[in-house]
Amino acid sequence: MPAKAKSAQMPKFTPAPKALVNTFDKIIAGLPEAEPRKMFGYPCAFVQGQMFVGVFQDRLMLRLADADREKFLKLKGAKPFEPMPGRVMKEYVEVPPEILNSDAKLKPWIERGLAYAQTLPPKAKKAKSKK
Repeated sequence: MPAKAKSAQMPKFTPAPKALVNTFDKIIAGLPEAEPRKMFGYPCAFVQGQMFVGVFQDRLMLRLADADREKFLKLKGAKPFEPMPGRVMKEYVEVPPEILNSDAKLKPWIERGLAYAQTLPPKAKKAKSKK
């Protein structure tokens, strides 16, 4: 059998820094409607089955409505979230260190992400397959 093309291989994920996970945990603790889950081994938060914030390697990604995303991307260091080169996740941005390191700056953006996710149709939970 031929080997898979290199581009089809999953990249190796690195563990998230403890400080980033702690920041994430602190944010989510203040949002009772947020449902914490893991995605690719990283902590994320969902509401009505819709993800709105999560950790990916050493970055925090945030889902925003179009108008908020447009404003956010004008901030220094903000950029669209791209888990792999060339694979931009629609609606998600990468939170720059200046915002990530300030609870006062981060909290309103997280709340905007949560509010946006609450406007989306609820996603049904997938049934677990029996093996």
